[in-house]
Amino acid sequence: MSDPGPLISEDDLHAYVDHLLEDDRIPVVERHLRENPESAAQVAAYSAQRDALRAAFATEALEPVPSHLNPYLIRQRLTSRRNAWRAAAAVVLAFGIGGSGGWFLHGRLASSNSVITVLVAEAVANHVVYTTDRRRPTELGAEQRDDMARWVSNRLNRPIAPPDLALAGYHYMGGRLAATSHGPAGMFMYQNEQGVRLTVFVRPVTNGGTRPLEIIGAGPLEGGAWIAKGLGYTVVAPLPAGELEQLATRVQHLVESAT
Repeated sequence: MSDPGPLISEDDLHAYVDHLLEDDRIPVVERHLRENPESAAQVAAYSAQRDALRAAFATEALEPVPSHLNPYLIRQRLTSRRNAWRAAAAVVLAFGIGGSGGWFLHGRLASSNSVITVLVAEAVANHVVYTTDRRRPTELGAEQRDDMARWVSNRLNRPIAPPDLALAGYHYMGGRLAATSHGPAGMFMYQNEQGVRLTVFVRPVTNGGTRPLEIIGAGPLEGGAWIAKGLGYTVVAPLPAGELEQLATRVQHLVESAT
């Protein structure tokens, strides 16, 4: 039996991400990450969470704090911020984000509306996990389109069906239920002739109102999200922002036409 090597704990992984690991442990952990894709994905997820939180509060951190604010109001404000990002952080932690460096949410994320930001963060986390799965990227395949529509509709308590993107050059691969801290969501996957995979992510949004389509960068990915009739939709693909916006607009039109 081969030597499994030294045990790597959860604390080791967190310390590695935060650059607090002892020098003699660094090569041990890095070897473990090279040999264990699941742990490598977990570390990438932790890094993504860290960078997402930094990006989210980068602008506000530069704002002067009014001297008349009392501690109660400050606590209220901080609690609100933490709650707004808890969904995104939970999804990133729950799903390993592939690649040695991970996908880092940045740039326009900080200036975006928090509800839309969370939708994109959730969709990106699921997109990266499942589109890179070689064996089973979808739970139900293209031939089970109607079954998938019924499954998602039943779980989300409203009629939902995969939009047809054939005219845009993307054929439907299948779909699955995805998990978020807000409950289940539906994810539909597509692929074009060049092998580019696109996902449409949908879940209920409580008190989200109606929000127009917004494009948010997430590393090499772009996510276009909007809210309509109590549902949040997100389209994710590794495409230029302009091209992704056209596809998201098409999906938005198809969804509106079907309801």
